[in-house]
Amino acid sequence: MSITELLLIAVGLSMDAFAVAIGKGLPMERATPRKALVTGVWFGGFQALMPVIGYFLGVSFAGFVERVDHWIAFGLLWMIGLNMIHESLSKECEKSDADLSPRAMFPLAVATSIDALAVGISLAFLGEPILPAATTIGITTLIFSAAGLYIGNAFGCRYKSKAEFLGGAVLMLIGIKILIEHTL
Repeated sequence: MSITELLLIAVGLSMDAFAVAIGKGLPMERATPRKALVTGVWFGGFQALMPVIGYFLGVSFAGFVERVDHWIAFGLLWMIGLNMIHESLSKECEKSDADLSPRAMFPLAVATSIDALAVGISLAFLGEPILPAATTIGITTLIFSAAGLYIGNAFGCRYKSKAEFLGGAVLMLIGIKILIEHTL
C-alpha cells in the first residue's frame, strides 16, 4: 500500500472523529489548545489502537479467508463508507455538550474508532504492516479532531456533513481499488 493510499484511509477514518469534534466545539464558549489536544488525543489514540486490535483479529483468521480477503476488505470499506455518507445526509445538526471528561470522551472515542477496527482486519487480510498504518491513522485523526474542535467552535455545523460525506466516499473508492487490484 502506498503512502498516498494510507493517508487517504487515515483521512477517511478521521472524518467521524472530526465531525464529533466539531459537535464538541459547538457549545464551547472558547476552544483552547489544551481542549483541542485533549480531544485529539482521545480520538487519535483510539483510532491508532483499534486497527491494531483488528489486525491481530484478522491475522488469526487470515488463513481461513485468504481466497476472499479482497472481497472482505472491499465489503468492510464499503459498509463503513456508505454508513458515513448516510449519516452525512442527515439534515440535523446534533448539538453535544462541551464535556471533555473521560466519562464523556471514552464512549465517543470508541464509537468513532469502530471503523478503524474493521480497517485493521482488512489490512491483516491484505498482508499490510500495521505499525505505519496505525501511527498514520492516529496522528491524522489527532490533527483532524483538534482542528474540528476549533472549526465547530468558530463555524458550527456547516462543515460536519461535508466531512462525513467526503470520508465515506474516500473509503469506498479505496475499497474499489483493492478489489480491482486483487481480481485483475
